[in-house]
Amino acid sequence: METQQLLFLVILAVTLALFVSEKLRVDLVAMLAMLALTLTGILNPREALSGFSSEPAIIVAAVFVLSAGLATTGITDRIGQAIGRAAGGSEWRTIAVVMPATAALAAFSHHLMVTAMMLPILMRLAREQKLAASRLLMPMSLAASLGTTLTLISAPAFLLANDLLKRSGQDGLGFFAITPIGAVLVLLGTAYMLLGRWLVPKRSGESSSDSYMRLERYYTELVVDEDSPWIGQTYEAFRTHFGERLQVVNWLRHGVRRPRQRADSPLQRGDVLLVRASPDEIASIKDEPGLSLHAVVKYGEQPREDARKTELLGEEQLVQAVVAPHSEFVGRSVASIDFLHTLGVVVVGLWRKEGWLHGELSEVVLEEGDLLVLWGRQNIFGKLAQHHGFLMLMPFEAHQRSRRRAPLALAIMVASVAAAATGWLTPQIAFLAGAVAMIITRCVGVERAYEEIDVRIYVMIAGVIPLGMAMEKTGTAAWFADILGRHAAHWSALTLLLVMFASAALLTQILSDAATTVLLTPIALAMAQALGEPPTPFVICIAMGAVASFLTPIGHHGNLLILNPGQYTFGDFLRVGAPLTALIALATAWMARWMWLGGPLLPFGWGG
Repeated sequence: METQQLLFLVILAVTLALFVSEKLRVDLVAMLAMLALTLTGILNPREALSGFSSEPAIIVAAVFVLSAGLATTGITDRIGQAIGRAAGGSEWRTIAVVMPATAALAAFSHHLMVTAMMLPILMRLAREQKLAASRLLMPMSLAASLGTTLTLISAPAFLLANDLLKRSGQDGLGFFAITPIGAVLVLLGTAYMLLGRWLVPKRSGESSSDSYMRLERYYTELVVDEDSPWIGQTYEAFRTHFGERLQVVNWLRHGVRRPRQRADSPLQRGDVLLVRASPDEIASIKDEPGLSLHAVVKYGEQPREDARKTELLGEEQLVQAVVAPHSEFVGRSVASIDFLHTLGVVVVGLWRKEGWLHGELSEVVLEEGDLLVLWGRQNIFGKLAQHHGFLMLMPFEAHQRSRRRAPLALAIMVASVAAAATGWLTPQIAFLAGAVAMIITRCVGVERAYEEIDVRIYVMIAGVIPLGMAMEKTGTAAWFADILGRHAAHWSALTLLLVMFASAALLTQILSDAATTVLLTPIALAMAQALGEPPTPFVICIAMGAVASFLTPIGHHGNLLILNPGQYTFGDFLRVGAPLTALIALATAWMARWMWLGGPLLPFGWGG
């Protein structure tokens, strides 16, 4: 063994140890590995830094921005709600609808975003239909991971596998090259969870009482503006348009309740609607034509002073505050406290643990523990945080929705996929152009776009690519492949493909899918060359094993999101995931052999 191979193995061992121990962030570990490869002379600076301009890194960053555009314009919310409605009230139907739909969403966006979007929808569905949340969340999370096997852009592992194939002189993969395998895996996973859902324990999931800081619904009031397009529109039309986004609790006209609203009753200028809405909807009201937050219109439209003073005061923002026990506000109505003149803020929303509100928000008598949504300028809240009447002040976690741009965002996403799939543009340019278009057309703000890019994933991908290059350059990959080739000389092609999948499936439990793919792909390339076989099926099986193995909850970040809400244990994932992973491994190897090695499609022979 040569000196550079020994140096590389030492760097690799230390890198793996740091990845597994998690004492340092994965992106920092990747940077340290890249620097070590450069300082030891294994790679030159240009080779070491090539990962930052690589196709996988650029596509991953662009897809984050495209996904943010779909989320900001409300497209993902609409799709999620439609899935929830189609799921119905039975467990089997929910699984049958949710899994394919979730997989389809994950094929064109980040699976973590899809899992996070579907989580509250399924939790609410489970509560309303009295279903066990644990029976719904695990199938959904598995489907989100399986969805990443449908297109080349949906997981960093496939982008890296494609990049490594091109670097070795092979033809790259098409946008839908892995789709036949992915479709089989999604169908197989759905059938498995439908037939084997008894393997998943029945648990209701964490109660909503401990989700105090991430509440789903607040009470707020909307007023129909002058010249609003809603003037003359019926009450039923309003409810149909907003659907589940706004739940109308009461309708006031000239301060008088209208307890028996008829569906065909028309709205008038100045009508006030007491609604229950999510934080995102409250933050997005100003973009709804003809509607405003009633409290802001009623109390907040004060004549502005000179521009310099306005700038010093800061921009308006929303903050939530908890009414403290024994607070001076307890037992008093919002109107009697006169928040605007006494504290400089306006109450635009309220959350209460128990009971429904029916009257005007200003007449609500406050109780300890009430959560108020306050509207005001930035400098006011710094002083308000010291007020003894409030237990604490917290940021109002909400993302504004620009739903009027939803068709435009969807068109940009479709155009990006079409440009990449047809080869009109290279994938990295197609998705980078789509990301820029999302920002230019204001489907997503530039600040939000930067926030949505997971820099850790981008840096980690850029940092682990040099590891694969070094493994190949030092001859370490060929050395490993030679050892494996001597032992596997008489193995069938199907067995070798299964070995590739199993190696990646085990390694990805302690490493990321990207790191696993980069480390094992050079070995697969060298082994395929030694055997005289095309390398593509071996590389595909490694990438599939890195993203579609479900042995533990730590193997995929999506599983970590549902771990507490579903009250799962480590053993739950192993009991459900081990048989499923074995089935997926066999299906992947079988399909890869058929697609690239000329093997049979129907299971009537096991030979290579």
